[in-house]
Amino acid sequence: MSQQSAPEQSALPTGHERGTSGWVGWIAFAGFAMALLGVFHVVQGLVAVFDDHYFVLPRSGLLVSTSYSAWGWVHIIAGVIVMVAGVCVLAGQVWARVVGTLMALVSAAVNITFLGAAPVWSVIMIALDVVVIMALTVHGSEIKAGT
Repeated sequence: MSQQSAPEQSALPTGHERGTSGWVGWIAFAGFAMALLGVFHVVQGLVAVFDDHYFVLPRSGLLVSTSYSAWGWVHIIAGVIVMVAGVCVLAGQVWARVVGTLMALVSAAVNITFLGAAPVWSVIMIALDVVVIMALTVHGSEIKAGT
């Protein structure tokens, strides 16, 4: 009788053995997208603070009538928070997923109110916010298992 050897096992576990799925890539994308959204917010905020004539709509035509300088500071502060949360999402921090989801929701709301001033820019940021919210809320816990 011949002995059959057991098939060799891979030294590294597969994604499913670690409890992860293909969504880990989407969560990593969400972390990078959050960092990118943060940069976009900071840039948009700096433009609003330093050159309020850049925007299409006069400030009286905004959904929330306030100065572009005030809007600029809101964008800068929100951008920094979103950037930090994005980096922490990539590190698998639970608090960052919660903050990231809430800040993406706030980012989408802020961009809806800023839609008249920068329509294309705001629509792109809202679309990225929706992807971030979906990735973080549906499969956010898998990023920790995948590391």
